[in-house]
Amino acid sequence: MQLVTSEQMREIDQYTINMLGIPAMVLMENAGRAIAEEVLAYCRANSLRTTDGRQPAQCHAWGRNWQKHPSDAKDGAWQAIQATREVIRSDAGDREALAGECWLILIGKGNNGGDGLVCARHLADAGLGVRLLYAEPPESLRGDAAAQHAIAERLGLPRSVYTPGEAGTFSGCTGIVDALLGTGAKGAPRGAYASLIREANGSGLPIIAADIPSGLDADTGSLHDPCIRARKTVSLAFMKAGLTQYPGAEASGEVVVRYIGIPAALPPHVPGAGQLLTEASLQGGLGVSVDRTRQADGHKGTYGHVLLAAGSLPMSGAGLLSAKAALRAGCGLATWALPAALQPHTAGAVPELMTAPVPDDGNGAWSEAAADEVLRLMQARDVLAVGPGLGRFPGEAGFLRALWEGIPRPLVVDADALNILAAAGGLAAWQRRDAATVLTPHPGEMARLAGLSTAEVQRDRLGLARRFAVQHGVTLVLKGARTVVADPDGSVYVNTTGHPGMATGGSGDVLTGIIASLLAQGLSAIQAAALGVYLHGLAGERAASARWTSGSLLAGDIIEAL
Repeated sequence: MQLVTSEQMREIDQYTINMLGIPAMVLMENAGRAIAEEVLAYCRANSLRTTDGRQPAQCHAWGRNWQKHPSDAKDGAWQAIQATREVIRSDAGDREALAGECWLILIGKGNNGGDGLVCARHLADAGLGVRLLYAEPPESLRGDAAAQHAIAERLGLPRSVYTPGEAGTFSGCTGIVDALLGTGAKGAPRGAYASLIREANGSGLPIIAADIPSGLDADTGSLHDPCIRARKTVSLAFMKAGLTQYPGAEASGEVVVRYIGIPAALPPHVPGAGQLLTEASLQGGLGVSVDRTRQADGHKGTYGHVLLAAGSLPMSGAGLLSAKAALRAGCGLATWALPAALQPHTAGAVPELMTAPVPDDGNGAWSEAAADEVLRLMQARDVLAVGPGLGRFPGEAGFLRALWEGIPRPLVVDADALNILAAAGGLAAWQRRDAATVLTPHPGEMARLAGLSTAEVQRDRLGLARRFAVQHGVTLVLKGARTVVADPDGSVYVNTTGHPGMATGGSGDVLTGIIASLLAQGLSAIQAAALGVYLHGLAGERAASARWTSGSLLAGDIIEAL
């Protein structure tokens, strides 16, 4: 699924209207109707029964089908007409039940407000009670929004203008549609808008947002003060990038993308902000499958040999987790290079794993002299993963630079190796590698690499990841909720799998092993990184489902669920 920024959405709108000739009023009509359909779906799913107590027969089927673009289905236009008839033209029993609902439609002065006015008209046509609440006097509306206001006036839809603090604003209402501010709004809501958003949030009523919650940055997912807290967001035409990143993802609730007449293919001059990482995008866009089927005549050499330079006292477990994850992810062989003093205590912990002791400081810490042995070992291996549990040690920069410059094969850099890289001047001070290079920082490590604060990293995860990958010629995996994967060609993917229980020590070490394993099996850097984070999250979901609480999930559980 394609992601867009607010500016890209503006360009898409203009292209659709001015170049393709689809009138803006048609798009507004389609948008408002789509929002109304989602409100009705919410009502049916959460509160309504027919007069004899049964759920309406058509309660859910259309909603599942029409979260996709009509081009995904046979005879899409006809199905769209049928879906609208089923949703808007409710049967008598359904209309009687819907009549018990009264939704307050919050109207801003822009086109988002126009969408809300269309929504109100269709909800009233379906039998819901509706009230229009304008943030500003309706005389301030212009263009198509003003035309929709005139229609609402002729239909006699009840309306009022918001007065801050007025008693009874939300009395008798069962839900709210937020059509105050769209993707074109900049900065924090002010004046009546800010006051109305705070009162709406405090009402306790479910809120469905039109396109984006008012006060949410459509590009980054950061929240202005105040910001609508929606139960559901109906993103129009395309998923807005900010809806995929926290805290915006939480403020948006359930997100549904609805077709409104804008073609699914981006205009040639609009690059898009990225893609949601799903099985479909992995298969169709990247040419890899979640099901890693083995060939009938394959052998262990067919699936590659991973070398891990990892672990130290007291962090030997990091190396074990990475190595075991690499094996579980399908590589044919794995060798763990580790400090010599550590080897007697860990050999045999994973029977399938080979170990290779390298020179250390005598106390289980790495030394610069170990680089030569790692380089020798790499002559017979396909990929190196370095960093998990590595620790910090004298000569660390020389050690890492020797590997960075001396290995003509794929390299995965994680954990302490990233901190060493940042402390040694960052990537700007290191020569660009010709072989595939994957960096897997969490937000704190990314902040050190980019010379930013962690808060600055989190404010623009997609944009920062893209810029960093392009500038330095690396594939970047910016970890966290909704992990971002960026490639040197500017491609960006946002992961859709994962579970809060994965926020546990060792989870990142597992991911490093998975990505290294996929590289050893012949995948490109972007394929291995994207499929790796998807499988890692999927395994976390499976592992969490077998636990009493999400807090009991361990990194080792993720490996066992691969």
